[in-house]
Amino acid sequence: MYFLYNVLLGIGFAILLPKFLLDAWRHGKYVTGLRERLGFVEKLDRKVGPVLWLHCVSVGETQAARPLLQALRRDFPHYRIVVSTITVTGQQLASEIFKDEVERVLYFPLDWRWAVQRSVRAIEPSVVLLMETELWPGFLRECHRRRIPAVIVNGRLSEKSFRRYGWIRSFISQVLNCLDLAIMQSEADAKRIRALGLEPERVLVSGNIKFDAGTTRERDSLTAELAARFGLAGRAVILAASTHDPEERLIIEAFRDLRQQRSELRLIIAPRHPERFAEVAALLNACGLPWARRTATRTPEDENCQIILLDTIGELRSVLPLSSIAFVGGSIAPVGGHNILEPAAVGACIVTGPHTANFGEIVKTFLEAEALVQLADLPETELITKLAAVFGELLGDHELRMVMGQRARNLVDENRGATERTIQVLRKILTVPRVVENAGDVTIAKQGLQST
Repeated sequence: MYFLYNVLLGIGFAILLPKFLLDAWRHGKYVTGLRERLGFVEKLDRKVGPVLWLHCVSVGETQAARPLLQALRRDFPHYRIVVSTITVTGQQLASEIFKDEVERVLYFPLDWRWAVQRSVRAIEPSVVLLMETELWPGFLRECHRRRIPAVIVNGRLSEKSFRRYGWIRSFISQVLNCLDLAIMQSEADAKRIRALGLEPERVLVSGNIKFDAGTTRERDSLTAELAARFGLAGRAVILAASTHDPEERLIIEAFRDLRQQRSELRLIIAPRHPERFAEVAALLNACGLPWARRTATRTPEDENCQIILLDTIGELRSVLPLSSIAFVGGSIAPVGGHNILEPAAVGACIVTGPHTANFGEIVKTFLEAEALVQLADLPETELITKLAAVFGELLGDHELRMVMGQRARNLVDENRGATERTIQVLRKILTVPRVVENAGDVTIAKQGLQST
């Protein structure tokens, strides 16, 4: 099966190569960090101390990893930590927020055996932690072969992914059993991964680390800077966070309708993917409303602009405290929704679209507590009207916004603690001395946890 997987991986790469080249030419995607993606990684000196490899995918997983990484540094200071990401935006954020805390930030290798082997030989980790559910068969097989413990942390397996993996259940069972542990967010996630073939004794439930990764409730210096530059103090602000096409266009239309009654209203748009900044800027140029880019040189007109394009990475946390309403994107576009916990942690009044499968259990909990407004799945023309109506109702009822925001904040506070529960589970792996023997190019780790 692994041979077939590698054949299909090669065929898939060949088919998608034109798209990769086009994206590389347009946005610089995939070219950035190409040497590291191919396994050409600067070798770490294993004599200095054991290495913990923490893999995140993109911005969301990187943000969620913050409390876990801090706890790992606190409780296991003898480990050197390496963080890997797949996306450019994840790499940029990790390099920024972990620059003083980790040994190195690098790109995760492409899942070809030769690229994976190069990376693993260079890093020579004592343990690998995979945020959420990153199942790379070649990488996990190599860790298993070298007896390097591999653990999923904050694991999540949606119903959609479960059904998709079900088509290749026999192969996925082999891949999963290269894992030593899977620490899942919920019992539903744990049930699905057990059903795919991971041995039950290797599956545990910790809760969702993202509840611990909420933003600070205090406004930072950047919050104050943005409020002053764009004249946001004392004004009603709608934040459209992590948006996808066509969400920006729909929200701009709803905002235009609202502005007729609320001239003080402001809109901040933060697209999910940097390669779409220019596309959204073109949309704003065509909308006829005064707007400004966050990255543009400051001008006196900024204070009176109606729409702000947040074309930066990692600044969304500082903008959240300025919002009267936070619309969380990827939920009108059928993407599955993005993290609602960061706006919840600052007590924001949250609105989402109908597509929230990526955070299904969390959204369900928020809806039951009346801490969230979720829109129905409607045609675009009706959706614009509904958006304007919902935003208008919330903006007109200060008490309702405050109550919803407090409920959201309370839910975050009540569900904290997954990081510490995860750390307690990891102790059985991270506190056992690791003796390394060389057998050809294979590093064999003798550790208290049995390799399977």
